[in-house]
Amino acid sequence: MYEGAVQDLIDELGRLPGVGPKSAQRIAFHLLAADPADVRRLVDALTEVKARVQFCSVCGNVAQEEMCRVCRDPRRSLAVICVVEEPKDVVAIERTREFRGRYHVLGGAINPIDNVGPDDLRIKELLGRLADGQVTEVILATDPNVEGEATATYLARLLVPLGLRVTRLASGLPVGGDLEYADEVTLGRAFEGRRQISA
Repeated sequence: MYEGAVQDLIDELGRLPGVGPKSAQRIAFHLLAADPADVRRLVDALTEVKARVQFCSVCGNVAQEEMCRVCRDPRRSLAVICVVEEPKDVVAIERTREFRGRYHVLGGAINPIDNVGPDDLRIKELLGRLADGQVTEVILATDPNVEGEATATYLARLLVPLGLRVTRLASGLPVGGDLEYADEVTLGRAFEGRRQISA
């Protein structure tokens, strides 16, 4: 335990996701030793992001205006919506340059252990977006873990009766991975998602 402000800083840093007590301590002492101008830039960036960034009124992605850049882009297809858990997932998919539709950010995944149910997610907003009949396909791109699968299953049960094409991102072996290190679920998915090779 350190005195006053140092311990307060370590405690606050330790509340960040993925930052344990030792990492929080390392970051705190790095900040103490850093040039004041560097620390000021960090403070300014934190203040600025809280003041200017909001969530898109349409899809829930991060935005500096009422709508995010994807929802404002007239070149994006209105017929396909890709459902993701968090805004960081939008960034990951955008990096592929493969998807030209719109997104819907749920704000998490169903997780009974953490008391996150369907009503805690932006599912009503998704159903509202589907009401006008413009959307023909919904891609479920939730994480391939227990929570993501539960969320995708729940959404599929809601969406399939609406007559939409409901698809799930394929999952399986990563490029550059070794079969011997793949777990049973990943290997099973790789077999389910196998495709024919033509000459």
